[in-house]
Amino acid sequence: MLVFTPAMEAPLVAHLTQADKPIKVWVGNASWYGPGFQGRKTANGERYDTEALTAAHPTLPFGSIVRIVNRRTGAFEVVRINDRGPYQEGREIDVSHRVARKIGLVKSGVCQVRLELLQLPPHR
Repeated sequence: MLVFTPAMEAPLVAHLTQADKPIKVWVGNASWYGPGFQGRKTANGERYDTEALTAAHPTLPFGSIVRIVNRRTGAFEVVRINDRGPYQEGREIDVSHRVARKIGLVKSGVCQVRLELLQLPPHR
């Protein structure tokens, strides 16, 4: 049984690659947490960290692992869901500033992405 904690984030996410087969794939718009959220509590009780590989999604279980691919550039990152949102109509996922930089989302603020659900959290 795999137990996941925030301290283990880098090793867990690092072993997932572009080749991992997704459980589910869909398309939507991504945005990123604006300035001022650093240190605030997320919906799962963790503190938001601009440099973490995390994201907010309205319905995916906390701890789900999702690959986010910029549909225009192909740039991607793998994130762990730890928050709820976005609360803006037409947006599917909010990502940390680190993820936004990696996939080329900072300047535009919103981009179309392919979301690939790679792993659901273990049952508790």
